Amino acid sequence: MKKRALAVIMAGTMAASMMAGVVSVYADAENKTLTVGFDAEYPPFGYKDDNGDYVGFDLDLAQEVCDNLGWELVKKPINWDSKDMELNSGSIDCIWNGFTINGREDDYTWSDPYLNNEQVMVVAADSKIEKLDDLAGKNVVVQAASAALDALNSDDNKDLTASFGSLTENPDYNTAFMNLDSGAADAIAVDIGVAKYQLSQREEGKYIILDEPIQSEQYGIGFKKGNDDLKDTVWAEVLKLYDAGEVDKLAEKYEVADMLCIGDEDAEKEDAAEDETADDASEEKADDTAEETKAE
Repeated sequence: MKKRALAVIMAGTMAASMMAGVVSVYADAENKTLTVGFDAEYPPFGYKDDNGDYVGFDLDLAQEVCDNLGWELVKKPINWDSKDMELNSGSIDCIWNGFTINGREDDYTWSDPYLNNEQVMVVAADSKIEKLDDLAGKNVVVQAASAALDALNSDDNKDLTASFGSLTENPDYNTAFMNLDSGAADAIAVDIGVAKYQLSQREEGKYIILDEPIQSEQYGIGFKKGNDDLKDTVWAEVLKLYDAGEVDKLAEKYEVADMLCIGDEDAEKEDAAEDETADDASEEKADDTAEETKAE
């Protein structure tokens, strides 16, 4: 009898363990917490403000999502090159921090894109560097494990990267801009939103963003592969906030309004539908004219 009872207990324990491995709607189903992994030195998407609080467009949006759902938001700074380990171990529930979809489509369960982005080069205004070809023989820096690094290592940009005098990976973009400030680097490959923010914090006119982008891409929220329930729950709240105008307010606050792309697909569908309606109306009018002419 004891052996049977023990077997039942063990079976129950194994079942509970198996269930623990199943991805649920909530990051923490009991306490309803959402743990967001982010680079703490990646303004305007995630960074520490003058009060020592973690803020940014993405973090503030995550907070509003959690407020609407009645969840607790846990903001967890991570080393960007360890993001996959953090996500796969369950230490974080998603990566929400200016996270590029392009080239990583099959690596995560993604939300829809919400920001358009470009990888660009930042140089000193007096450097005489005006286009990407001018970077031949120059020292370029980039954040480790970043989308900018991926872009430079892609087949599309292999000739450009091969032309550099050096390509050095920095742990974060604050370090990269310190190297540019000191003259140790001639250019920084960086997301345009980060570039604009960094330039706004520095002497006006000292640095410029080259007009020619390295690559165009889009940002999304990255969840562990297969965690569709959590993705759907979070994204549904993002769309509600967008419809309420709250996403636009945050985008204006953090000066990324020109990058916002939520609703672009719906707008394109509406435009296509309007064009189709206009074409149908023109065809109908032409048919009516033809009938009138025939009747005369």
